Amino acid sequence: MALLDKYAPLAEQYRRLEEAGANPFNVPFDEVLSPTEAVIGGRKTLLLGTNNYLGLTYDPAVIEAANTATSAMGTGTTGSRIANGSYGGHKQLEAALADFYGRRHGMVFSTGYQANLGIISALAGKGDHLLLDADSHASIYDGSRLGYAQVTRFRHNSPDDLANRLRRLADEPGDKIVIVEGIYSMLGDTAPLREFAAVKREYGACLVVDEAHSLGVLGATGRGLAEQAGIEADVDFIVGTFSKSLAGVGGFAVTDMEGADILRVVSRPYMFTASLPPGVIAATEAALHQLRTRPALRASLNANALRLYRGLEKLGFALGPEPSPVVSAIMPSPEAAFGFWAALLKAGLYTNVSLPPATPKGLALLRSSVSAAHSPAQIDQAIALFAAIGRELGLLTGESVLAAAK
Repeated sequence: MALLDKYAPLAEQYRRLEEAGANPFNVPFDEVLSPTEAVIGGRKTLLLGTNNYLGLTYDPAVIEAANTATSAMGTGTTGSRIANGSYGGHKQLEAALADFYGRRHGMVFSTGYQANLGIISALAGKGDHLLLDADSHASIYDGSRLGYAQVTRFRHNSPDDLANRLRRLADEPGDKIVIVEGIYSMLGDTAPLREFAAVKREYGACLVVDEAHSLGVLGATGRGLAEQAGIEADVDFIVGTFSKSLAGVGGFAVTDMEGADILRVVSRPYMFTASLPPGVIAATEAALHQLRTRPALRASLNANALRLYRGLEKLGFALGPEPSPVVSAIMPSPEAAFGFWAALLKAGLYTNVSLPPATPKGLALLRSSVSAAHSPAQIDQAIALFAAIGRELGLLTGESVLAAAK
């Protein structure tokens, strides 16, 4: 048996998708025109699957910051901050993030995925307990595997189940660390953070909130769900990414916890990964400034999200439980999801397909992500294409789509 034969069934599935011209996991972009449009397969295409929430990838100030820093300091650091030192921009961005969140400490990672790996594996060691929401992102699960803590899952968005599990662990030695997300990336639902915070206080646990999809989206100043819920003081660590609202790449963690700088020498993903290049650091700080000073971006984003959600809901699609910039239409099967996705792309609309095990409850999803840069006309164009193709494929015949969600 060859080494990669274990992947033969998956490889065959991808081969069939490629032959059918419908592989949503390998789409070549000929040219990106703006935050909302690209050329794919020679056709101008509306982008509705890029997580570019505030539409800042083409912001002039962000681009200028990246170009200036690259010209002055080069294209890369060629090593980790432990080995090659920290550039001024690294510390400046960490200070800006800490200030934004009103925290004493900020820590920047090279990806959002690594931020979860680095923080979770460093906080929870042998003899400790990690309690994870069952619908947690892959990076959270992988971070839990990187350490040696005991991992306990609790039912998605269930404070009662979390309380029951903490109660059973009450007499067990070791720290108890609870990890939840602000907005969940598959169905776009939010966590009941006030209730989770109350459980955390009752049992003396540590609370980590991943605000990857809620930074720049929720809260009076865009800090995320913890701000919106009014429980920021109860959150021990906030983790997030630069690749959504901040239009770049990288991740971060902020905290008020005393002695947090020790994490830099105990977090292996931080220690052994090359640090972000000067251009990325500068662009991220510029994007953060745009987030802080242009609240209209957040208002446009959420208006567009509501417009898409209500439009698809009115058509009869089964969606996630609440409007957010992540709008997922539940498909009756993976085959239906592939077919719908391919038809949309052929019609000039790019979305995402999400399948188990990455999705909750084994659902097949046609996942869209909205941007502040979308115009209302573009949102309406997307709704019209969903309607036309849904009817063409027989998925808008009354109860068929709704039944698929049950």
